[in-house]
This record gives sequence, structure tokens and C-alpha cells, in this order.
Amino acid sequence: CICVYQSSARGTVKDKANFKVDEDVSALRKAIEGLGTTEKTLIDVLTQRSSAQRQLIAKAYEKATGRTLIDDLKGDTRGDFEDVLVALVTPPALYDCQEVIKAMKGAGTTESTLTEIFASRSNKQIRELSEAYLAIQQYYTHTFSESMQALYEAGEKKWGTDEGKFIDILCHRSVPQLRQTLIEYKNISKKTLQESIKSEMSGNLEKLLVAVVKCVQNVPAYLAERLFKSMKGAGTTECTLTRIFVSRSEIDLIDIKVEYKKLFGCSLYSQLESEVSGDYGKTLKCLCGQDE
Repeated sequence: CICVYQSSARGTVKDKANFKVDEDVSALRKAIEGLGTTEKTLIDVLTQRSSAQRQLIAKAYEKATGRTLIDDLKGDTRGDFEDVLVALVTPPALYDCQEVIKAMKGAGTTESTLTEIFASRSNKQIRELSEAYLAIQQYYTHTFSESMQALYEAGEKKWGTDEGKFIDILCHRSVPQLRQTLIEYKNISKKTLQESIKSEMSGNLEKLLVAVVKCVQNVPAYLAERLFKSMKGAGTTECTLTRIFVSRSEIDLIDIKVEYKKLFGCSLYSQLESEVSGDYGKTLKCLCGQDE
């Protein structure tokens, strides 16, 4: 497992006070079953409740209607807006699991997604992800950890002894141990561990280990960089935006916003306003929260 920093109570989304699940179910039913879907209601309800509260809503919705909320959202919304609403209603570990499976399937593995997930999640999150994976892939004969091999172009047999040592240290030490290691390494070698990895390795193995080092130093800064690249590259990468906003909204999105402004000189909210539009953009901005 990869151990990384996890902040607490630094999310933009928290439990709604005076939460009434029946009222939320009723509002969602009216929004979905009425003449034309009321997107604003879907956004208001699903972005202003915690994940645990959304799970209660989903269970109560299915009990009241005989249909799953996810199926109804898929039937009434489209595109990126549909994707972000479905992600919000999906249990976090299952959502991570689905993102990993999606990244490993199809034409070529999406290594950047695997790198982001495995490098930025806590041990507890990776254990829960693994359990979700095994629950839906019982026929699969390999252990979940083997899926990380998809990150490495050449495979384990072509890694040298030195690479193996890097991997062993970075993937099996606690965060305090790793932070101390980074300090001692620089004192001894006169260059950072990240610089050494970049000079001695290449390909997806290099990207993964650099990501782990960045996450040991500062997870929010790493994810702020991912968000910037997803909006400033050749076309916005909506799947990355959705995954980070949904998965970090209750963990450290406040810190990600702070790091984003530090690194790139503008607020994350203003960047969303200029780069993402429609109901999808409104949903992300609700999760992000306006700057204070």
C-alpha cells in the first residue's frame, strides 16, 4: 500500500444540518418525474449533502420508487453532467474502483488515472477500494495489487535492483518516515529524491514514483497541479475534474483551492468559470464553493 497525507475536515462539502432524507427524496422525485428535469434541484441536493447523506437518500429513493437513483439520473441527464451526478451518488470506494477498472480497460491503460488514484489515496481508502474490486470481480484470479503493474510499461521483470529499492521504500513506509527520508536523502546526495527518480528512471514507473513523492510532500498541491493540467491542456479533461472534485470534496478541497491559487495565481473557482460551462460547470462550482 502507498501511505499518503490525508487532511481532515478540510472539505468544502459537509453534513447538512437538519438533514431530512424524505424531503430530499421528494424534491428529487419532483425534479426527475416532472415535466422536464429540474437540473437546479439535482445540483442543489446532491452537492450540498455529504456522501453518507447521499447514500441514505439513494436507499430511501429506491425504497420509495422501486428504482435506483443512479438509473434515474442516467435516464434523465446526459454527458459530463450525468457523470458527475452519478459519481456523487456512488459510494466513494466503489467510485474509485470503477475509475481504476475503466482506466485498465479499453484501448490502452490510462496510466495517469491509476497513478493519481494509487498515489493520493490513504491506506484505508486503498483497502476499501480493494474490497470493492474483489466484491465485483470475484472471478478474477489475481490479487488487486497486481493491477498496479499496468502502470509500468516494461513490467517487473525488467526493473533493476535499484528501482526495486525505490519502490520498496516509497510504497511501504509511513508518511512521517518518508518525509524524514526525503530530508536525509537531500542531505546525503545534495539533490532531491524527485530529481534522482527523474534522472535514473523513465516512463510510467518514473511518473508513479514522482507522484508518490509529491503526495508525501503535499497531496493538495499535487491534485491542484492535476486540475490545472486537466483544464489547460489540449481540451478540458472532464473525467479528471469530476474524479478530483467528487473524491476530495469532503477531504481537502479547501487546501487544494489554496494550493491552486499559490501555484497558478488565480482561484480555482474563477478557472472553472472560464473553462467549464453548463449544468456540469454549475455542479463543479457548487462543490468547489466560492472563495471567501
